[in-house]
Amino acid sequence: MTINFDNVYLNNTSVVAGPFLYDGPLKGNFDDEYKDFYDGENTYEDCEIKELIKSINILIKKENNKKIDLMISSDLNNQLVVSNFASKNFGIPYLGVYNACASICEELIIAGSFLYNKDIHNIICTTSGHNMTSERTYRNPTEYGASKPEYSTFTVSSATSCLVSDIKSSIKIESGTIGKVFDLNIKDSNDMGSAMTPSAVLTLFEHLKDLDRKPNYYDLIITGDLGKYGEKMFKELYKEEYNIELDNYIDSAAHIYNKEDKRVLAGGSGPSCLPSYVYSKIIPDMKSKRLKRVLLLATGALLNTTSVNQKKTIPCVCHAVSLEVI
Repeated sequence: MTINFDNVYLNNTSVVAGPFLYDGPLKGNFDDEYKDFYDGENTYEDCEIKELIKSINILIKKENNKKIDLMISSDLNNQLVVSNFASKNFGIPYLGVYNACASICEELIIAGSFLYNKDIHNIICTTSGHNMTSERTYRNPTEYGASKPEYSTFTVSSATSCLVSDIKSSIKIESGTIGKVFDLNIKDSNDMGSAMTPSAVLTLFEHLKDLDRKPNYYDLIITGDLGKYGEKMFKELYKEEYNIELDNYIDSAAHIYNKEDKRVLAGGSGPSCLPSYVYSKIIPDMKSKRLKRVLLLATGALLNTTSVNQKKTIPCVCHAVSLEVI
């Protein structure tokens, strides 16, 4: 299902980058950074809360402390505790959403819909991720020292925020496609790239069909969390299904880290992976008009600790958001 938006704009953004990200290919493009997984806090969770608060404060300062009507936030921790603990510092009406790594596009679609209410004008959308909190939520605590296959992804540690508004800016949120849950019957929680790829292919097809567009309508189509193997699989699967070569496509997770760093395995993942890349690389390219039309495809693996331990399959979803320079 695709929704067309009118008078919905992406304004300022902020990114606080953590270990492995801050000194990667996007070095120098972030608003702030932290260089270890604690950043002076006692726990990984407290570190993630700290960075999310920091990202929101940076965004609010960029917006000259204007009135914020709503905050929509997501993270990977049980019961969204990072989003919950961060939000209590701001006194802003709050919605916590969970769609795993697909959350950013879900948030933008929700925000765009809320802006049709005449009393709502400015909405903050946030995401956060932390490699260590994610590992013990979805796989094994890093203290176990469990080895991982090379197709595993390495959760991006960062916090991101953006302002979605009905006040005109240079970048318009033009439309959004709500994806369908797709299950390829994959049970390996390390192989999320393979699990999520079919949902991304399906959502791209549905988005283009709903709007009667071809892939080359966009200067860039970018997925969020497939990694280097999923990126290749996406292009191959789309060609196999629809006989179309995607020459204008990349996956943010495959390009967000230094490729020679073997510790990050197949690349990034997590709710803040796609927005970290987009806000630091793609939005500047759009503001300079090097890119004018960009389609975001945020992919999410809908698993939890219990489903992994019970050897269940990994349902996945992908949502799309179209950004256009005006």
